[in-house]
Amino acid sequence: MAETRDIINTGLRGVTVASTRISNVDGEAGKLIYRGYPIQDLAENATFEEIVHLLLYEKLPTNQELDSLQQSLIEERAVPQEIIEALKTRPRDSQPMDILQAAPPMLANHDPEARTLTEENARDIGIKLIAKFPTVVAAWQRLRHDRAPVDPDPELGHAANFLYMLTGTRPDEEIARFLDICLILHADHTFNASTFAAREVCSTRAHMYSAVAAAVGSLSGELHGGANARVMQTLLDIGSPEAVEDYVTRLLDQGGKIMGLGHAVYKTLDPRARILDPISRRLGERINDSTWYQVTKKLEEKGREAFQKRKGKDIYPNVDFFSASVYYCLGIPIDLFTPVFAISRVSGWAAHVIEEQYAEAAPKPVLYRPSAEYVGEYCGPEECAFVPMDQRK
Repeated sequence: MAETRDIINTGLRGVTVASTRISNVDGEAGKLIYRGYPIQDLAENATFEEIVHLLLYEKLPTNQELDSLQQSLIEERAVPQEIIEALKTRPRDSQPMDILQAAPPMLANHDPEARTLTEENARDIGIKLIAKFPTVVAAWQRLRHDRAPVDPDPELGHAANFLYMLTGTRPDEEIARFLDICLILHADHTFNASTFAAREVCSTRAHMYSAVAAAVGSLSGELHGGANARVMQTLLDIGSPEAVEDYVTRLLDQGGKIMGLGHAVYKTLDPRARILDPISRRLGERINDSTWYQVTKKLEEKGREAFQKRKGKDIYPNVDFFSASVYYCLGIPIDLFTPVFAISRVSGWAAHVIEEQYAEAAPKPVLYRPSAEYVGEYCGPEECAFVPMDQRK
């Protein structure tokens, strides 16, 4: 029998694979910056469209530049009717993230410039995807409930237009702004799993549509973009603030994990959670039902107390912990939480694809090709001898 060897499974934690100018996470200090700007300043003062410009063009826009970008996004919102017809053929119980992952390749089919690998064209495709992702998600939500899609409204901003296409009703300014802030907070987060997937794919000289399709697939997992949906399901399972303590004790006794508490990088409070906390509270006030905010805060309190008692160290909420109740109070269905995440993060993916393929420091992308240690020595130190079918046991 072959010698037993240690299995390596690092998940690339702590391995630096490339340089980036797009964003940075300081896990120890609890800081997130986009191209030098702290996320708190951007969330307080900017719009999502300004963030798109910052990510794609490396600078905050002037009024003229912002007007130009907004017009481009408005002009690119519509998706080809053939894609809407294709969506009508999908089983109604299809997962929204599967539908969304299928969209970039279909959109590539309708873009004669999809394989024109220039920086300018990559940026144009990024704008197209940022503009069309909300349309695809909203159209699918309506089609699966046998309702006609709502056409984009050119008079509405990015966040407000998505809510309008989703519900058929124009949101008020405060509601639209709350979603706008959510989109800002989720736009980029350095080399997370989905961003790495996008950069890995485009390193082969694949086009933007292929890279983004891979990123959507990565984001769909519950350990990445799917975490916010699991947080909301936890809140619904608990049901009331009074039930939190028993839930936490029972869950931890069973070896479970409280979704939304803890982060792979942040060792203190996720700065995005700090921004979403008061938004969740305000939304509860608006709908005259603060249950989910109260359950969230009680879960934070009791979860952190229990973790400190059992593990001897602290744990903090991440962005999913509060985005769950925010999206729920905005009336967004739970299985659309992750697609809404993608509606925002596609801006970061596009920026990373552009950087990976066209950054001045590396004008020719380096094909991602990590190494692996082979541990499958099935026949000992020698290679296995092929055994004919009639002699196999």
